[in-house]
Amino acid sequence: MIAPRKPSVEAAREEIDRLSREISEHDAHYYQKDAPVISDAAYDALRVRLTELEDQFPELVMVDSPSQRVGAAPSEKFAKARHLKPMLSLGNAFSEQDVAEFVERVRRFFKLDPTAPVEMVCEPKIDGLSFNARYEHGKLVVAATRGDGEVGEDITANLRTLEGFPETILQAPDMLEVRGEVYMKKADFAALNARREAEGEPLFANPRNAAAGSLRQLDTAITATRRLSYFVYGWGEATSPLAKTQFGAITVLGGMGFVTNPRMHICRDVHAIMEHYHALAADRAALPYDIDGIVYKVNDLDWQDRMGQVARAPRWAIAHKFPAEQAITVVEAIDIQVGRTGTLTPVARLTPVNVGGVMVSNATLHNADEIARKDVRVGDTVIIQRAGDVIPQVVKVVVRSELSVGSKRAEPYVFPTTCPVCGSHAVREEGEVAVRCTGGLTCGSQAVERLRHFVARDALDIDGLGEKQIAAFFEEGAIRAPQDIFTLKDRDAVSLAPLKNRKGWGDLSAQNLFAAIEKTRSTTLPRFIYALGIRHIGEETAKLLAKHFGTFSGVQAATREELLSIDGIGETVADALADFFGEPHNMEMLAQLLPQMNIAPYAHKVTASAVTGKTVVFTGTMEKLGRKEAKSQAEALGAKVASSVSKKTDYLIAGADAGSKLKDATALGVTVLSEQEWLALVGAG
Repeated sequence: MIAPRKPSVEAAREEIDRLSREISEHDAHYYQKDAPVISDAAYDALRVRLTELEDQFPELVMVDSPSQRVGAAPSEKFAKARHLKPMLSLGNAFSEQDVAEFVERVRRFFKLDPTAPVEMVCEPKIDGLSFNARYEHGKLVVAATRGDGEVGEDITANLRTLEGFPETILQAPDMLEVRGEVYMKKADFAALNARREAEGEPLFANPRNAAAGSLRQLDTAITATRRLSYFVYGWGEATSPLAKTQFGAITVLGGMGFVTNPRMHICRDVHAIMEHYHALAADRAALPYDIDGIVYKVNDLDWQDRMGQVARAPRWAIAHKFPAEQAITVVEAIDIQVGRTGTLTPVARLTPVNVGGVMVSNATLHNADEIARKDVRVGDTVIIQRAGDVIPQVVKVVVRSELSVGSKRAEPYVFPTTCPVCGSHAVREEGEVAVRCTGGLTCGSQAVERLRHFVARDALDIDGLGEKQIAAFFEEGAIRAPQDIFTLKDRDAVSLAPLKNRKGWGDLSAQNLFAAIEKTRSTTLPRFIYALGIRHIGEETAKLLAKHFGTFSGVQAATREELLSIDGIGETVADALADFFGEPHNMEMLAQLLPQMNIAPYAHKVTASAVTGKTVVFTGTMEKLGRKEAKSQAEALGAKVASSVSKKTDYLIAGADAGSKLKDATALGVTVLSEQEWLALVGAG
């Protein structure tokens, strides 16, 4: 078999950008809205492809890449709670070969004999919402959702409503973070939806959404009325060891009063693991709760510590997914949806069908290439699959001659060359799979989506100006661009139909909206940069830019060379900023928007030190400090951390296996410090 040709750097950059945006959007739907819009299998495929490209082109890995983070930022509705130890995600296995390779990696890491047993704990992968509960001296003090892995939403009061969840525990370490999954049993889910249907309320799509939505209620009384369950599967910070093995530690947690899963099992080789996998898959439908796979964890805790982790996942654990659930139905139509960035996404409208207990009528077709490859046509009978999500994917067309006897198959689907919303040209750039509308702000779909992004919680966060309100204001012409938001009150005062007199509004709600807009005139620099919706500029990149330049005018005036000197900023971001500030209509928008706002200069606490104001570069492997920790330390001491060596560099800190940066520093006469010398300089040695 001929290996696929490696794409060009430009093609890879564009695809990485597209995949990063898609994954980030799906993370927000899954983690923040509890309303996923694609199947687990489709989401996993996006992540697998992103990993492949980033492995091929490590220089294109951005600091805010989905591969470098866990989950999504916590909702602004909740107070925040920081985990003492990060909550990581898991890598995925999709086949027996993947599992065998995982076990072999463990063997190679410890240089074990090929026949030596590798003891694994196999536990059902519960389809619910992860939590972290911190106990101090045996008492529950705070509980949080996973959030972005570092900080989650404070759900302490909600978790306390769960039947059997311990408020106090005995014989526990002075500090202990207990981790688990909140879920809803199938019977409780059915009863909840029956009540909601009787009361005329919208139904939950599946138990996972119901559990997540119930636990993330601002009103704990609502959570208390929902029958939620939980399993504990691990721990974070612990001031003293629980046991020497994973299985032993979970047994100890069970003895403290936590509910643990009785289906946990120890296997010692791949054959035993796969036997257990198939046995649990066969029992899956009979279980009282939903599972979507099995998690394998190295049992020896010393081995776990030695293996450590990669960016977002431990090396000593992996999730083995079950095949997605499938059904057969008919494609009634193929529609095109236009996203915020102008991407045209095809969606199959289906004859409604029950898939794993959920009625589905839409399926994603991803892009033009997928439609052509699968040859999906209107009227076709197709296999669709889902894995606990709202919108599944089309797997393939069912080729059975009796299905089309006496009828002629429809013509192949022709992907549109114009935008169905605004009529502008729809183009596909070289190296991209996405077809995009060229209409920009003239396209109603893009303009509305960009405005929604501008006012969203993680952007400017204007309370009361949600998706429906933005769409309505846009349709009537009241808000067509960001600057229109801040003149809305003045224009409404002289309107023939004031907002307070309209259907669904009143004097109080109108006043609340205007007050929220007024409050948002003052915002932070990272939020404002992110709110502009510049391609490739996510929340983390916005923070990087704000931290480096301090003011928006500084960002706007930045040269390409300045941008590329920032650690974590690459050519893609530099080009995106140049494109954005080079567009006349963007500059016109900013000229009208900036006078309306008060954007606070970025300020972060800095401790005066010997390196305050100095530019430093780190290279090689740090033995005492991780690279990320070393950079954070330098910034906290007032230094600027750059990614490349130049004449402006004051210090190069060279760890083990330092490469070309060390040569560049020597050639330029830059002071080179060892890690120990750096620690001594900053008083941390």
